[in-house]
This record gives sequence, C-alpha cells and structure tokens, in this order.
Amino acid sequence: MRRSAGFVIVLFAGWLLVPGNAARPDAGGRAVTTATRIAFDSGRDGDFEIYAMNADGGRQRNLTRHPGFDLSPTWSPDARKIAFVSDRKGNFEIYVMNGDGRGQRRLTRNAQTLDRLPAWSPDGSRIAFMRARGPCSTGSCKYNEIYVVNADGSRPRKLTSNADDGEAAWSPDGRRIAFRRDQDGAGEIYLMNADGSGMRRLTRNPALDFAPSWSPNGRTIAFTSGRDGNFDIYLMNADGSRQRNLTRSTFDESDPAWSPTGRRIAFTSTRRGAEEIYVMNADGSGQRNLTRHAGDDSDPDWSRAR
Repeated sequence: MRRSAGFVIVLFAGWLLVPGNAARPDAGGRAVTTATRIAFDSGRDGDFEIYAMNADGGRQRNLTRHPGFDLSPTWSPDARKIAFVSDRKGNFEIYVMNGDGRGQRRLTRNAQTLDRLPAWSPDGSRIAFMRARGPCSTGSCKYNEIYVVNADGSRPRKLTSNADDGEAAWSPDGRRIAFRRDQDGAGEIYLMNADGSGMRRLTRNPALDFAPSWSPNGRTIAFTSGRDGNFDIYLMNADGSRQRNLTRSTFDESDPAWSPTGRRIAFTSTRRGAEEIYVMNADGSGQRNLTRHAGDDSDPDWSRAR
C-alpha cells in the first residue's frame, strides 16, 4: 500500500517466453527482445528498497541498495529511468536513477518539507509529486499539496494549496491529473487540468478512495476504495461514472497499476499476510501472486517495453 504521511513520519523481464515481452527487428533485420518490467518497493532486506522484476515475477532484484527507506518507484515513459522517494539525506525527497539502479541522484531539495509519490508526465518532461509541510505530528502534516517539477529538478511549482492532496496520476494525453483529496475526513478522487485549474470531484463516498491510475487509453481510472469494509481495487469511467469493485476480496488490495497494453493490472494485496505484488486481468479475473516473499512488497509500477 502507498506509504501514508503517518508512515513517513513515524519511520522518519525474462525474455521471449515472459508475458509482456516481444521481439522487434533492429535496423539490420535482427530480432531484438523488448521486455516490460514491474518496479516496486520491498522491505525484505530490513529497510525499504526499490526492486524490479519481469512481468511474470521472475528476476527480482534490488536496484537501490542503500540504507534508509527508498519507496514509491515510477518508470519514466521511455522506461530508461525510475523516479522514487528516499530519506537518505534526512528527510524524504524525490530521486531519479537509471532503470538498472545506476546514477541515483536527488531531484528535490527542501529540508522543511517531505516530498513523496512521484509521477512522470506522459512526455517525460515533468514529475508531479506530493509535498507535505507543517506543522507535522506523528500522525500527519497539516498540508499535503501537489507540486510539479521539471524532470531535471528545475522550476518546482505548486498546483494545489492549503489542502490534503496527493497521489497524482497524469492522464495519457498529459492534459489532466487525477489525485486524492482528503475533504471532510474522507479521501476522494478528484480531477484537474495539468496546470491545477478546473478541479472537480469524481467519487462521493464516506470511505477512503485513493491511488488513482489511468488506463492507457484514458477511458478508465482504477483506484483503491475502502467502501466495502476493506480496501479493494475499483474501476470507474474517466468522468466518475460506473464505479465497480474489481477484486471483491476480504483482504486489503491497493495501488493499482495498468500494464502498457491495458490488459492487466498489478496491485498490492495482503491476502497471504504480508503485502505482496499481484497481477490480474483488467476485468478482475486471473489474479495471481508475483513476489511470494515474507517481506512487504508494494507500490508496483509497470514499465513500457523498449
């Protein structure tokens, strides 16, 4: 499950036979293998690290290998880089690294805030993230606001103000951002233009709705909801209509992430006790465990093939 503000402060692909892989010819007509991978954060090493694996769960490996907490990985659109969150300099900031874990560098620098939950724009030029600012207690910070920064760390600018907002997700065309807003004690899914204007509410439920994720065709938004007594993965149309439960579990399911084709959704589940990464078809069928590890694995994000 996506690490909450409370968590932050308290804790201050295989090859051709792998689903999602394909072969394409290079300039000389030779077959070149392309592969989709899934990045996730894992607590299996005693702290939290960023891992990546093939789309079938094979070849799981630690990319960050750094003391402290590395969380919330998200692939760049060209699958060459991963943005993530780390507290290695004392407070949580946004970092970027190459897809193989090399070249780790800090993107945001603000000792007075906590920066979390990065999300690349579809063209790879910008990264949206949640910035928490004080006053803060062991439970949460007073304000969580959505910011956008250029992919090189320049020109950070605020999109929402004086609210509890987070978990930004860009629409595939880059024109809109879905996000979670906590209003009147319940989190709801909202939509706004990429410049912060035109804000409107998509869900209306007394339970917590959070972690929106756009389908690749931009017609559907997956999200997490607690409206049935536990957390499940829901789908709705991009205008908020036709909200329906996809997982229908008695355990907690969260953090949906679409495959590049839109045929599958990766998510976090507690059905075996610890948090683990599962995958299912886009209609909710064919649910299976990918990580199978006693340590907590969560926050999956699917790369595009290249």
